[in-house]
Amino acid sequence: MKSLSTLLAVLMTLHAGVSFAQDDKPDTAAAKRTNRLAQESSPYLLMHKHNPVDWYPWGDEAFAKAKKENKPIFLSVGYSSCYWCHVMEREVFENEKIAKYMNEHFVNIKLDREERPDLDEIYMTSLQIYNQAIGNSSSGGWPMSMFLMPDGRPFAGGSYFPAETGPRGPGFQVVAEKVMDLYGTDGKRIEQTAEQLTTFTRRAMSPKPSTSVVALDTKLVDGVTGSIAKQYDIEFGGVNFDPRRPKGPKFAVPPRIEYLLTRDANADALEMAYLTLDRMLAGGIRDHLAGGFHRYSTDQRWHVPHFEKMLYDQAQLATVYTQAWQLTKKPTYKQAATEILDYVLSDFTDENGGFYSALDAETNAIEGEYYVWDKATIERVLGDDSKAFCETYGLNEANPFEHGFVLHLPSDAAIKASLTPETKALRTKLLAERNKREAPFLDDKILTSWNGLMIRAFAEAGATFESDVYRNAAIKAADFVLTNMTNEEGRLFRTSRKGKASLNGYLDDYAFTINGLLALHETTADAKWLNAAQQLQDKQDALFDAKETGGYYFTSNDHEELIVRTRNATDGVLPSGNSVSIRNLVRLAKLTGDTKYKEQAKKTLNAFAEQLRSNPAGSANIAIGLDEYLAADSTSKAAKSRDLLQKTSYVVQTGVPVPQQKKPAPKKKKPVEARAFMSVDKLPAGNKAKVAIYIRIKENWHINADKPNPTYCYPTKFTVKSKYGTKLVSVKYPAFKKKRMPGEKEPFHILTGTVVVYGLLDIPAAAKGKTEDLQLILSYQGCDDKTNVCLRPDKIVLGGKLPVVDLAAVKQINNAKFIALDKKKTDQRRKQ
Repeated sequence: MKSLSTLLAVLMTLHAGVSFAQDDKPDTAAAKRTNRLAQESSPYLLMHKHNPVDWYPWGDEAFAKAKKENKPIFLSVGYSSCYWCHVMEREVFENEKIAKYMNEHFVNIKLDREERPDLDEIYMTSLQIYNQAIGNSSSGGWPMSMFLMPDGRPFAGGSYFPAETGPRGPGFQVVAEKVMDLYGTDGKRIEQTAEQLTTFTRRAMSPKPSTSVVALDTKLVDGVTGSIAKQYDIEFGGVNFDPRRPKGPKFAVPPRIEYLLTRDANADALEMAYLTLDRMLAGGIRDHLAGGFHRYSTDQRWHVPHFEKMLYDQAQLATVYTQAWQLTKKPTYKQAATEILDYVLSDFTDENGGFYSALDAETNAIEGEYYVWDKATIERVLGDDSKAFCETYGLNEANPFEHGFVLHLPSDAAIKASLTPETKALRTKLLAERNKREAPFLDDKILTSWNGLMIRAFAEAGATFESDVYRNAAIKAADFVLTNMTNEEGRLFRTSRKGKASLNGYLDDYAFTINGLLALHETTADAKWLNAAQQLQDKQDALFDAKETGGYYFTSNDHEELIVRTRNATDGVLPSGNSVSIRNLVRLAKLTGDTKYKEQAKKTLNAFAEQLRSNPAGSANIAIGLDEYLAADSTSKAAKSRDLLQKTSYVVQTGVPVPQQKKPAPKKKKPVEARAFMSVDKLPAGNKAKVAIYIRIKENWHINADKPNPTYCYPTKFTVKSKYGTKLVSVKYPAFKKKRMPGEKEPFHILTGTVVVYGLLDIPAAAKGKTEDLQLILSYQGCDDKTNVCLRPDKIVLGGKLPVVDLAAVKQINNAKFIALDKKKTDQRRKQ
């Protein structure tokens, strides 16, 4: 790795960029000139057809030119709803001077990552390895900007680059000139770097046979719950939460939510799923007017989203909200699910039945402009009803988004109000006003895999909600895919637009489509869909089976030769093709009685059992598949339970001693404990009362201050919930200490030992004669100073029920607990 890191030290300007790049927008002033992208079908590529950059699509022509002229390749990867892709196009690729330099010195390839996920995965992995080599903490992102040898091997890269060097990073022209200088003067070093980076990429992505035998049992399935719990936000929900960066972006990650919903006997798992679903449907990540969900939240509270909408999110979230409604019959879950489905039918559906891919986040180069509001507009549109609407949808709160208010439901009362016919009518009226605005760009390509997810969602919702509309939508889409997105041999295409299908399908296209067809078969009982699923599964087995290692490759056996042929089973925001295939095979074995499907499911499970054990949270859908396999492999769980019960009863009746169960291990003492003290024995109506929270922090541990430094740390906060409106009107937090942490530039603000948080409660006069139910909530994050590891954020809930009476009937108590506070106030008065 020495030559790689040495060269990359020279190219340090390449490693500035944006970790999470988002959407892109078409050029509104189409120039007369066009480049080769004008012949492409991808909306993303067509956005760049008028750039002065001499773009090539990925293909033989570009590589032949690069090899003939010995030029490096500049590969730019993005997608139509990627915000920073649009920014880089406006700033860099429409810049005549920069484009001229690119055309003279590089062969420039533009790639749609949604059409070519194989290439995107390979070069994103190489970018991440590159970043690690140069000590850059970025995990990559889009736009992805890679510099390749003429044969496609990567040797340097980054993500977003501005036109000029500044706070957002080095200018693209500077970067390109450094690359060309090294390419021309130090070719051997560039060659060594390309070879090493390619070797490391191959090692990271190549299928590896399992080195150990992992038993396929329920322990593997159950272990996923605890792994997800470590990434769970107990305050605002979310199952990809990083406690080290609590204010970072949050994605829904539906495969994990679906897994938690399958653990219907595990209260902790269901609590994680339900809180996440509840907070998401209340947050701004949900489009409260038209329906559907945006791609992710930019904050911990799900309040301000990144505004693009992706079909795969709509499909998976409709599925999990439908499943949650089946378990709970909670009306908000049905509302969320049906609004998603109705929105897809309205705005994402082709006249022939297929589903479009994505909706952009920006209009007029402003992210979220289409979705946000100001009070004046709402008052104009809703008139006298605007006051109630603003209260329900959070416009009376502080606004954290620079372009306007993001509609959300800030309280339980607001969620309840959102379900009424009156509020629905107001939403409909406001939606009509929004529809007058310039709409974001729609990516109308139809991707086979994402359509498979949507077919499943409509099919299951059709059965659950007894809706012929949803059932027929699934049927029409399935007919579209099987008719328009297959060739004469029955092979799937990847994409279709304006009646033209292209590119051979990947593993996900087969697995997700089969999954949708099986759901449709179960909904309609029509053998047509089962037969189609069988034919596609047999085709998948012939084209993708990784016989030597088990499981399936992502690309078919006749695909173009790339740096590496991958075989992945890790779930992200999308489930992996391998994990979905396991579930498909188990269902096919059960429905057809053909044992070949069961054997293939077992082989695939064995191939990824070690991954399930070592990376449980990233293998949630495999765990569901294993659970379904184990259930199908037994005579039946219910029958086994009955057999066990009968045997146990017999043993007890005959007087044979029953083996004693092991006592549960004692719970480990938490590093942070707290007790609450009131200054009164009863709450004085119309007056105030003091409260103190004594916090004891274990030795060699700390929690963060209420105003932490660095700001990304999780703050210690004291809040109150009450039944009758008691409010926390003043909080006094303890003074913090400063502590330097390894590898950090500035000291952390922390609390250690025993500290006290004081509060002042304001009790409403109207609560007199009632019993107030107070919840005193201390939110914090514990960190171990010895290991420099922080636990996920946690909270301690204290409190109880206190009568609310006249002030004359109240006695002062716990005076000693408030001496420090009272002394501080006295000292302050003396100074004054």
